Amino acid sequence: MPSHALRADLLMLLTAMIWGSAFVAQRLGMDSIGPFLYSGLRFALAVSILLPLLALQQHRSRSAPPPQANRHLLLGGGLMGLALALGINLQQVGLLFTSVTNSGFITGLYVIIVPLLGLLIGQRTGLGIWLGASLAVLGMFLLSVGEGFRVASGDWLQLAGALVWGVHVLLVGFFAGRHDPLRLAVVQFATCALISLLLAVTFEEIRLASIIAASPAILYGGLFGVAIGFTLQVVAQKHAIASHAAIILSLEAVFAAIAGAWLLGEALELRGYFGCALMFAGMLLAQLWPKTLPAQAQPALRETCANAGAADHPGRPREEL
Repeated sequence: MPSHALRADLLMLLTAMIWGSAFVAQRLGMDSIGPFLYSGLRFALAVSILLPLLALQQHRSRSAPPPQANRHLLLGGGLMGLALALGINLQQVGLLFTSVTNSGFITGLYVIIVPLLGLLIGQRTGLGIWLGASLAVLGMFLLSVGEGFRVASGDWLQLAGALVWGVHVLLVGFFAGRHDPLRLAVVQFATCALISLLLAVTFEEIRLASIIAASPAILYGGLFGVAIGFTLQVVAQKHAIASHAAIILSLEAVFAAIAGAWLLGEALELRGYFGCALMFAGMLLAQLWPKTLPAQAQPALRETCANAGAADHPGRPREEL
């Protein structure tokens, strides 16, 4: 129904705004605590929010999955959580050395990276992906390459993170249809929180006063960026075409740039804004260009690409819940 489609579009637009503004929270949180501790605490917060919902769901269903299903769930959620921890911490550390604007646009390249990674598992890719990737590479050159052809270390970390987000999307596409999404989300968020907290204990100084000082950013990142953001995505995509959803959700890069300029006073040179425009055009081209895949392969790949919401992703749309 048209009203359902409009509602879905508005919810996805709200999700993109939340994800884009979450980049600012990620940056501000590190004024008081380290990147690993920030990631660990916000994902732990998201788990604490989702656990009561999971308990309510189990109470209503009054049935538990068999032990074998639980083992497969733990394996899938654990692998997704490992990729999530790697991607989010590359992004988080990268924010120490680059701007929110750069981070948002470079992370958004997962929209193109996912189908390119699909080539490794036998999925064919259309001309739009290659044209979109070419525009994105040119745009990243204009955005990131400075005098002497030097690239900020943070931008390299964001690009590595975008590659990891692509792997994560493929994992989500494989496991999400085989397990209860809420349980899978709790397992992967818990895995990400545990890995991040272990890294924080190993490499960072942890003080209660610093955690309290960073609590507003932790609350926003955990409550809005993770728990609410991914929930809105799933609710919206019940009434949205997958390829359409990916385009709207990729607007998180634009909202990251707006939030960075408004809240952090970030500004780019003219070539940087032109680079952002080329990268965003590449993302749209990769989604809108007619696919040349066999009919039976198209729905699966579109769903995989649309699931790349990111993280925080990220990163990142990903149907986490």
